[in-house]
Amino acid sequence: MDKKLERILPRGQKPARYTGGEYGEIRKDLSGVELRMALCFPDVYEIGMSNTGMRILYRVINDMPGVWCERVFAPWFDMAEEMRKNALPLYALESGDPLSEFDAVGFSLGYEMAYTTVLEMLSLAGIPMHSRDRETLTPLVFAGGSVCCNPEPMAEYFDLMVVGEGEDVDREVLELLRSAKREGWTKKEFLSRAAKIGGIYVPSLYKPEYAPDGTLAGMTALDGAPETVTKRIMTDFENSCFPVDAMVPNTEIVHDRVGLELFRGCIRGCRFCQAGHIYRPVRNRSVEKLLQQGKEALSFSGYQEITLLSLSSSDYRGLNELCDGLMEYCEPRGIGLSLPSLRADNFSMDIMQRVQKVRKSGLTFAPEAGTQRLRDVINKNVTEEDLLRSCATAFRGGWNSVKLYFMLGLPTETDEDVLGIAELADRVVHCWRENAVNKARGLRVTVSTSCFVPKPHTPFQWEPQVSREEYLRRVTLLRENMKAKAVTYNWHDPETSFTEAVLSRGDRRIGALLEEIWRRGGYLESWSEGFALSRWTDSADKLGLDLTFYANRTRPLTELLPWDHINMGVKKRHFIREYEQAHRGCLSPDCRAACSACGANAFLPGGKCDG
Repeated sequence: MDKKLERILPRGQKPARYTGGEYGEIRKDLSGVELRMALCFPDVYEIGMSNTGMRILYRVINDMPGVWCERVFAPWFDMAEEMRKNALPLYALESGDPLSEFDAVGFSLGYEMAYTTVLEMLSLAGIPMHSRDRETLTPLVFAGGSVCCNPEPMAEYFDLMVVGEGEDVDREVLELLRSAKREGWTKKEFLSRAAKIGGIYVPSLYKPEYAPDGTLAGMTALDGAPETVTKRIMTDFENSCFPVDAMVPNTEIVHDRVGLELFRGCIRGCRFCQAGHIYRPVRNRSVEKLLQQGKEALSFSGYQEITLLSLSSSDYRGLNELCDGLMEYCEPRGIGLSLPSLRADNFSMDIMQRVQKVRKSGLTFAPEAGTQRLRDVINKNVTEEDLLRSCATAFRGGWNSVKLYFMLGLPTETDEDVLGIAELADRVVHCWRENAVNKARGLRVTVSTSCFVPKPHTPFQWEPQVSREEYLRRVTLLRENMKAKAVTYNWHDPETSFTEAVLSRGDRRIGALLEEIWRRGGYLESWSEGFALSRWTDSADKLGLDLTFYANRTRPLTELLPWDHINMGVKKRHFIREYEQAHRGCLSPDCRAACSACGANAFLPGGKCDG
C-alpha cells in the first residue's frame, strides 16, 4: 500500500472503500499485460459495487488476453480533500497505480447528476479534463452507460462515447487501441477509425450549429463520421456474460446481495420511461440458465439474499418455474429471494408466498398517477381495480405494509389528478380494513412522489417540466389532503429534478456550465451533501445560460433535438405517434398484446424479440 494512502486512511470514513483486495478481485502479472484499462464509476464505492453493469464489464474486459481492467470509484469528500492535501493522485484499487498511467480510462454513466464528479475524478488523477487538451493517444478517456443516449452535455470531455450495451463494443474499442499502440497511430488517426465502429460516437467529429433563438439548427458529421450513430445491443443475451464469480465487497454496499438479470428491455410502453425505450428489444434468459447462474453466484459469494433484476420482473414468462427452482436451493440454506419491479396488474400472491418463506418484505407498487385519466395519458396500463385487488390479496396473505410511488408534474396533470393520489391512498387503507387477517399489527402505507423529468428518446421528450414553485404547490395540495393516520407522505426535492432535466435535454453548451459548477465545488451532486442549486443558478448567470430554456420549455415536434443523431432503436415517428396518443388520452397495447412497430425488432436476427 502507498505510504501516503496508509497515512491518510484513518482520517476518512469507511477506509475499506479505498483498499481493494476483495475476495474475487482480478489481479494480473504486468509482464503479460499489453493494455491497461481503468473502469471508473463516478460515485462512491457502495454505489459502484452495487452496479450490475460494472460487474459485467469488469469480467468481460478482464477475459481479454493481455488486457487488465481495474476499478476506480469516487472518493468521499473527506478522502478527496486528504488526497489533494497529500498530493496522492486518484488510483485503481487492484494495483494502486495512478489513473494517469492507464491506456484507457472508461467511465460508467447511468445518471446525469454524476457529470461533475467525472470532472473531479479527472482532476484528482491529474488528467486534462477536455478531450482537446489530451493530445497523445493515451490515456484514452471515454464513457458508456444509459445517459450516453444524449451525449452532448459531456461531449467536450470524452474522446469517444459508447452508445448502447458495452459488452461487445468495449472489446472492439480496446482491440483497436491495442493496434494503435503497437503501430504508433496518432490520436486523430485512432478516433477516425474508432468512429467507424458501430455504436461509437466521437464528439470531435460532429459540429453543432445554433439558430438565433438558441435552438439547435444543425449537427454536421465531419471527416467521414456517420451521420447517425446507432446503438449496440447483445443479441445473444442467453449466452452473454454474467459473472457468477463477481467479487465480494470489503464493506456493506447498497445492494449487498446477488442480482440475477432476467431480461433486458420491457414489453410495456410507459411514455415517461427512458429505460423502457432505450433497452428495447426484449431479450430473455432461459429458466435453466438463470437457475444455474443464481446457484453458482450464491455459492461463490456466500450472500444470504438473491434478487431478480429487470425493468418489470413479474413480466418474465418463466417466473413461477424460476422462483420454485431457486427456493428449492435457497430455503434450506436460509437465503432470501426478493422480487422488485412488481406490477399491480399481474401481481401473484402464489409467487409472493413461495418466495417469502425465508423472510417477508414489504410490497411496492408504482401507479405513477392518481387518476385513470392520467394513467391512460402516460400509458401505464394499470387500473385502480388492479392495485386494490393486489393489495387485498396481499392483506389477506398477512402483509401490512405497502409503498406507492407517483410522479407529480406529468403532462396534462390537473389538481384533480393530484388529489386522486390522496383518494387512492385512502382506498388502500379501506381495502386493508376489509381484508386484513391481522389488524393488531396495524397498517403502514408510504406514498412517495417525485417530479417528472422529461427524458430523451421517449414520447415525452418534447414536454416541459413544471416549475419548482408549481411542483411544491402540488406537493402542498397533496400533503394537506392526506388525512389517514396510516399514510406517510414523502416527496423528492424539486431542485435536483430541475437540474436533471437541464442535463437530460441539454446540448453541447451545457459543457461549459458543468465546468463552472465543478470549479465552484460541484462534486457528488447526487448526494445532498454535494448539491446546491445556487451553484447552478450562479454559474448559469455568469455564462449567460437560461436553465429554464432546457428544463421548462415545450419543444415543438419539428425542432431538431440535440440527440436526434443518436439512434437508440425506436423510430422518431413512433415517439410522435405516442405523443399524440397521450394528448388524446389513448392507451397503446404492450408488446405481447400487439407489436407497435417501434423499430427495435430490427436489431435481432429474424426481427423477433422475446416480448
